[in-house]
Amino acid sequence: MTGGAPPGPPPGTGRARLFDAALWVALAGAVVWDFRSALAPSAVRDLVAPLLVLAVAVPASRRWPGTAVVAVNGLCALGLADASDPANAAALGLGAMTCLLGARVREVRVPLVVLASCLAVDLAVCAVLGQGAIWWFYAVTVLPVALLVPWLVGRYQQARRALVSDGWRLARNLEERQRFVAEQARLRERTRIAADMHDSLGHVLSLIALRAGALELSPDLTDRDRADAAELRGTVSEAVDHLRETVTVLREGPDAGPEDSSVESVEELLDRARASGVVVELVREGDSPSLSPLVGHAVYRVVQESLTNAAKHAPGSAVRVRITHADGRTEVEVVNAAPPAGPLPGQVPGNRGLTGLRERVGALGGVLRAGPFERGFRVTAVMPDRVGGTPPDRAVPDGRDDGAESARRMRDARREVRLRFAVAFVAPAALAATVLPAAGYLAYQLSTCILRPVDYAAVRIGQDRAEFVRLLPPRGYRYPSDAARAVPRPYGSTCVFYRSNGSLLDQADLYRLCFSGGRLVAKDVIPGGPV
Repeated sequence: MTGGAPPGPPPGTGRARLFDAALWVALAGAVVWDFRSALAPSAVRDLVAPLLVLAVAVPASRRWPGTAVVAVNGLCALGLADASDPANAAALGLGAMTCLLGARVREVRVPLVVLASCLAVDLAVCAVLGQGAIWWFYAVTVLPVALLVPWLVGRYQQARRALVSDGWRLARNLEERQRFVAEQARLRERTRIAADMHDSLGHVLSLIALRAGALELSPDLTDRDRADAAELRGTVSEAVDHLRETVTVLREGPDAGPEDSSVESVEELLDRARASGVVVELVREGDSPSLSPLVGHAVYRVVQESLTNAAKHAPGSAVRVRITHADGRTEVEVVNAAPPAGPLPGQVPGNRGLTGLRERVGALGGVLRAGPFERGFRVTAVMPDRVGGTPPDRAVPDGRDDGAESARRMRDARREVRLRFAVAFVAPAALAATVLPAAGYLAYQLSTCILRPVDYAAVRIGQDRAEFVRLLPPRGYRYPSDAARAVPRPYGSTCVFYRSNGSLLDQADLYRLCFSGGRLVAKDVIPGGPV
């Protein structure tokens, strides 16, 4: 019973001792109150024994929760042996112990065996002692509720704690993994950006060096101007060499490879995709401005990566590319429809390219969003036409950040907790739907068979039943004990039993009226007859 207990405060900690003391005080108060309100209490049975058992069971429930439940259920079985009243405060302690059993034991089979065994013991006590209907009613209603419902509440609390704890742990792991993946993608994208810088800035510097070399050969220059031009050419050539060395160092690593520095337009990229069998449509809106080389290459990379993802995750789907130029901004939207053959089974690895694109676009002052759209997928990037221009609004309409995996997992965890909560209370609801009507019917029967003492005293032997029928309750008591039935009756008479008060659980005297030929021939009081 200890192997499935979830981690918690050790039994010897001050916090645990304080909780156990508070619980024992609360349960002991209920025991004392029940002892003081009993009609004929026994100090040993109704006070000393419950206090001692609870004093041992409460702290023992941390290491042996099943044993604690069995011990407190013994007090309930002892109450069933009471000839005057089956109810006692031990039922409250039983509910507390079963709640702790559900909260501290993760497995289900052993606790269910414990609960079923306790209920079997209670029913066996009633059967062996031959108790009356109220004892049986108490054993099949109140005690099962005290055994089952608190255990389900404890199970729900345990599941909720476990799910929340696992959800946060998963969230932290996912966030750490996302940071690692994002950092790798960021380094790769910065390497590519450095290569783009080499392609653009290196080209410009090379032109400057070429012009300086031509200027150096001009016959119109003085020797001093020619020396200055030569120095300028040497400085620019040295800068180009340094730039090339820096880019070479940045591109070293396992993912480093020859960066394609060839200039290709989006139209040429889409033509190659069409030649490969991809159904793709290009729509341009607005006047095409003179884009910065880095922005133009970013537009190209957004379209390229989106086409790659569409071919990987939604093969055969149609792709629509829309490039809009307006207000100094360029918006690229790539939408692929749902794959004709349905989604691919399982998870397709990847999506690091989108993380890299987000880093590239963000470095240019833009924003990129990607997520499901109309059963397909959409990638939207908004960038300024020139680096350093007015950054676009970070809130892209209908955008969806695909990096919030931890938040989605937490929502799933909370949804599972709510589902477990609903399932956990299906059994109590079903039990209540079965027990409550039976309890109401039994209470109705007991309350409609009460003959008031004053009415019993008013009837006289020899009277015809019709003379005092108005004083009789609608029906007789149908559950007299065997001892009451064994009381001798006049020969040839028919006897009807009535209860003397309306208490459902306390001891009640029984009135017996015996009739012969519609005339009252005997009336008897059976003291303290069990209900």
